[in-house]
Amino acid sequence: MQHTIFLAGAAGAIGRRLIPLLTGAGHRVIGTTRSPDRADALEAAGVRPVIVDVFDGQALTRAVREAAPSIIIHQLTDLSAGLDQDPEAARRANARLRREGTANLVTAALAAGTRRMVTQSIAWAYAPGATPYREEDPLDITAQGARGMTVNEGIVPLEHATLFTPGLEGIVLRYGQLYGPGTWSEKPEGASPLHVDAAAHAAFIAVERGAPGAYNIADDGGEADNAKAVSALGWSPGFRLEAVA
Repeated sequence: MQHTIFLAGAAGAIGRRLIPLLTGAGHRVIGTTRSPDRADALEAAGVRPVIVDVFDGQALTRAVREAAPSIIIHQLTDLSAGLDQDPEAARRANARLRREGTANLVTAALAAGTRRMVTQSIAWAYAPGATPYREEDPLDITAQGARGMTVNEGIVPLEHATLFTPGLEGIVLRYGQLYGPGTWSEKPEGASPLHVDAAAHAAFIAVERGAPGAYNIADDGGEADNAKAVSALGWSPGFRLEAVA
């Protein structure tokens, strides 16, 4: 079935790998960017670009209403401050985007009559305990400092808004540490690594598959158990764009 999809964060690392999957399946894609410089590249990729700031709730709602999507895919992050240059500022900005940006997207979705939303989260926010972590395990809400900012000021409100808003079918994809084209690393790193193509493919699958809830999206053998995504979504951590026929 072909859908109209509002892709928030279309110019990001995952968004760029997700676009050819969506357009190749015949979906109509409206993609957001804050940068006019990236609009032409989105258009060349078959996406109708929308320049909008997710923190401007009224403008975002207007954009989503105009697009009238059946599905919103939320791939927004904000690490523009640079984890190497100013890690505290980067974490604070990213947490704010997850908290306020997600709330604005949910408000816009309800205003536009959109009933399904797929949201990017992380697979390393679980409270310390026995591994591998499964989706029903608690998040680390007692964390302090930088981790507390990431989890409590970003991930917890992001997931709550996506999963517990009445009238919204919310899918949360808890991504592992990304590697591959356009990411921080070309090789697997971290406790639950994940190739960016496999991350994009999970979002593509979740357009039509999967009951509302959270899904760990990570390579086999890491701290985050991916069995639910494999069985319920039919997702494979080995997916690569180059393998698409």
